[in-house]
Amino acid sequence: MPNIIGVEQSLSNVEAALKAKGYEVIQLRSEEDAKNCDCCVITGQDENVMGISDTVTKGSVIDARGLSADEVCERVDKMFH
Repeated sequence: MPNIIGVEQSLSNVEAALKAKGYEVIQLRSEEDAKNCDCCVITGQDENVMGISDTVTKGSVIDARGLSADEVCERVDKMFH
């Protein structure tokens, strides 16, 4: 079964790079989308500024701020290999 990676909609370059590496990628539009992901890639723009947030995914979360698409792919690869 392929690893499912959730990616914020604004990260289309990361989404394309992960698909090229063979990952199953879904866009994160709501918390519901993140529930079945093995890993989520976010920009940090939607982080809860109050520091109060519910964990909706059992997988890891990668903050893509300041990272290239290749750097994000490297981090995802390290998680699963």
